[in-house]
Amino acid sequence: MPRCVAAVEIQPARRADVNRRSDAASSRPGGESARDLRPACGYASGIPGEAGHERNGLRTERLMSLGVAERDQRRARAADAVGEEITDWDRRAYLKIISTELSDDQIARIVEPQTLHPRQEAVLAVHWHPEFIPPDLIRRRLDAMFPNRSQELIIPTQHNILVDYDGYSGVEVDCFSRSFNRKVQLLVHFRTERVAQATVFRSMLERTFRYRARQLFEFIDTLVDDAYEDRLQKAADRAGADENLVRFVRVHAAKLYRLFLEFESKTPPVAIRNKILVHYFETLRSRFDPRMVNHAEMLLQAVKETVKHHFSNEFFYATEEVIEEVRGLGGSIVVPHPEQFWPILLAEYDVDGYEVWNPQSQEFTEFLIQVVGRQNKARKRGDNPILIFMGDDCHMGEKAKDPEFQDPEKVGREVGVQPAWDDLAIRKSLIVAGADRRTVIDDYKARLGA
Repeated sequence: MPRCVAAVEIQPARRADVNRRSDAASSRPGGESARDLRPACGYASGIPGEAGHERNGLRTERLMSLGVAERDQRRARAADAVGEEITDWDRRAYLKIISTELSDDQIARIVEPQTLHPRQEAVLAVHWHPEFIPPDLIRRRLDAMFPNRSQELIIPTQHNILVDYDGYSGVEVDCFSRSFNRKVQLLVHFRTERVAQATVFRSMLERTFRYRARQLFEFIDTLVDDAYEDRLQKAADRAGADENLVRFVRVHAAKLYRLFLEFESKTPPVAIRNKILVHYFETLRSRFDPRMVNHAEMLLQAVKETVKHHFSNEFFYATEEVIEEVRGLGGSIVVPHPEQFWPILLAEYDVDGYEVWNPQSQEFTEFLIQVVGRQNKARKRGDNPILIFMGDDCHMGEKAKDPEFQDPEKVGREVGVQPAWDDLAIRKSLIVAGADRRTVIDDYKARLGA
């Protein structure tokens, strides 16, 4: 887990700030704590563009001015007012969902894949998330899945955390493209030795990780704090949630926050994300009607979408700043699922490739292949061509869950498995573009300095 810089007031990211913070990051002993991930300046990130508007008797600008301690106290009071008594069952459930220790059954689920791919000899995987699964277990799974592979390029891309695997390091970075006003992601890859002393880049990632994790606290606030009642009501309307369901969700969201406070020292930073709410509600299926829990999760999704809509992008680093830093270190860059932020195809960023297929993004694969082909025809002689990638977007932590809590779609994703490479309808476009796994592996390894 990367170290975290000292808590500072979050202001819009600027390169000069990074250089100053990098010294603090490199000298600070120990690791980051869950408290480091709380908002350091109240809600400067919380409700952009709404200052001065009335919100149920409490002015938004007042919320934005609260300091971290006062904001924490307000949230705790709101959780206490909503919540019910915490039971031993609640404590056991919380400790289970934050645990990174693996049982024998979990290890077996990780290292024993259900499907093997003995015919696949080239394995390309540059968009996947190890989460808390140790690399040796991942390697065992890959050895079982691809027993006859002769060529591979496997680079993990944890969200805003640089992770090493077999001599390569990767990360999926959140950043902000001001020219078309969208938060985007970049897949960034290095030979590991190139980032051994990359204090500025690591500091940028640490700051982005902390800021992105703060969205959870605004998520909880929206559920338990009456000041956000209008947001909650609009989300409830979209989810078709009645008063009883809203009350059910508020009570258990409040419990989760109080459990976080009780076990803050035991909660790993990687657990401080929006999914912890969903994971906690999944455990409630054994105590409540599963249909009600399903509906509660629909409400949580609607609230999360509202929170994301209001969460300020101005505090992420500019896409150009991230690209400049990566290039300065000799790294390479791929744009994942570009159809989620279409204008990036026209931004002419200095990137190595586009992801044309992803389990969540399959509709425009052939179109994206054609876009890459047209861009390559327009490039100057001597310029590196744009490469075609496919991402499995596998989240390894999903495989460690008890089967009844697994998401069927997510648990089916596998590192290195992208069926579109072998789809007969798509292969025609790939052949015209001169792209296949082996060609991309060779070319990308050369760019990475293998």
